[in-house]
Amino acid sequence: QVKLVESGGGSVQAGGSLRLSCAVYGYTYSNPCMGWFRQGPGKEREGAASLNSDGNTRYADSVKGRFTISQDNAETTLYLQMSSLQPEDTAMYYCAAGAGVYRDGGLDIGTERDYGYWGQGTQVTVSA
Repeated sequence: QVKLVESGGGSVQAGGSLRLSCAVYGYTYSNPCMGWFRQGPGKEREGAASLNSDGNTRYADSVKGRFTISQDNAETTLYLQMSSLQPEDTAMYYCAAGAGVYRDGGLDIGTERDYGYWGQGTQVTVSA
């Protein structure tokens, strides 16, 4: 059984940075892809970034160049380094594990339905 526990959320001013962590318990080869999703107030949950076991990454256009997804060598912790944060980044952030989504020969982020395991979320609030 895979268990995911996020931490690192908080409140920052626009332009600031945060690093989210996701402790991964019970990782299996059937879930070789990890992702970060977010859900802002009144919005649907959207994918922000994904990372597969080969080290390939994919980012949503809205976060590209500002966010970096990574994992420690033991694959026990997933990270999301966020910089140049803006008020529109305010959301609950979730990490997720799944089999991976591939389109046009490359890693994609996919949607909620592509991930079978989820953490409880960590809140990020960015003030202007």
